[in-house]
Amino acid sequence: MLFNSFAFLLVFLPAALGLHWLVERFRPEWRLPVLALLSFVFYGYWDWRFVPLLAASILVNWLVAEAFSRTRQGVLIVLALAANLLVLAFFKYVNFFAGLVSPVLGLEAPRYDIALPLGISFFTFHHVMYLVDLRAGRAPRYDLVRYALYIAFFPQVLAGPLVRWSEIMHQFDERPYRRADAAERFARGLMLLTVGLAKKVFLGDPLAEYVNPVFQAAADGEAVTVLQAWQATLGFALQIYFDFSGYTDMALGLALMFGIVLPQNFDAPYRATSLRDFWRRWHMTLSRFLRDYLYIPLGGNRRGLGVQLWALFATMALGGLWHGAGLTFVAWGVAHGLGLGAGVLWRRAGLTMPAWLGWALTVFFVVLCWVPFRATSFDAALRIYEALFGLAPWGSEFKWRAIAIAAAVALIGPTAWEAVHRVPPWRSIAVGFATVFVIVLFKLGDDANYEFIYFQF
Repeated sequence: MLFNSFAFLLVFLPAALGLHWLVERFRPEWRLPVLALLSFVFYGYWDWRFVPLLAASILVNWLVAEAFSRTRQGVLIVLALAANLLVLAFFKYVNFFAGLVSPVLGLEAPRYDIALPLGISFFTFHHVMYLVDLRAGRAPRYDLVRYALYIAFFPQVLAGPLVRWSEIMHQFDERPYRRADAAERFARGLMLLTVGLAKKVFLGDPLAEYVNPVFQAAADGEAVTVLQAWQATLGFALQIYFDFSGYTDMALGLALMFGIVLPQNFDAPYRATSLRDFWRRWHMTLSRFLRDYLYIPLGGNRRGLGVQLWALFATMALGGLWHGAGLTFVAWGVAHGLGLGAGVLWRRAGLTMPAWLGWALTVFFVVLCWVPFRATSFDAALRIYEALFGLAPWGSEFKWRAIAIAAAVALIGPTAWEAVHRVPPWRSIAVGFATVFVIVLFKLGDDANYEFIYFQF
């Protein structure tokens, strides 16, 4: 049930909102169980066979938290963390690691046909955040319903944002529709949903037509021209931004309609003037997770320059591996780790550069790094790089219109969250958003309906 599908927009969402309003109005004590049930229904629509996995994951981790709260035995948390990561590794990385080990052992790698449960990376990381903070004494215990809703809340269960328990748990006890600003919050949530849909349908999806054929040609060993390579590379840099930030806008808007404020995940990342600044703006909740639960435990910046550079490198390499079971993803993460390390050395040396030059170098570096992220193999990535740097025929066609429009939107103006909170409550604006929503629905019916890129992670 994609957010950009008729099944979700015209059936599940209206029914869920209606049921949520009824219980919030007449049986408020049922609100959280109903939201949890709706989240499991939403998750099970994809493949009901994975509902027991999600439910078991929630139940086992909650039982561990309960046992730890009674005994204070830290080994329980350690074992639970290991079990969570092993489950993630089994579903996501078993073929990847088998392929790495088999050549070393001189064996042929077996291939296991294992379906990847949607959202497993995200709900695993939610377990990790809560359990680590529980062991450190920062997190309290919660009842099973609240914990289940924290993990499975349907706007964010499939692709984030990564929400810390401290950012959401206290909101579960509110009566959102009794707030003085309840109508305004609901309206702005609906606006965010509309903006996110528009970003996905009108900006992200059209760019797929610029990107997919070129990367597929490179994967098939076909020649790629210089213009095609730049078209596909620039196109993907913008496609993944509007696809993922559009999803996040929808998630934040949906949550707001149900009375929950989720953390923002993007802050105009292509305006960043350094790579460190980029990671403070791109997938912000993942960046904070990697910083607090990986980079700092690995030593951070408090144990000398060597440890800091190693921690950056390891954090970003593992962050790349989290995105996908392939060495191309690791290469993408390693490149960013090296880039961030270079930034540390630059600042340690007391060097500076003009903001415009920092922006240009950052965008150039980030865009080039997207090539292995998108390519299906190193050979395909190499063909794209060869063409990017002129080691291929020039070509005669460069599709630029969708790229130019998307680049302008990415570089100019406020973020979606800022925009919808700035607009005044005018009837004409409401009519405008309603019109956009209807146009999106017509567009969904006419064109190919692409899945969100981050669903594969």
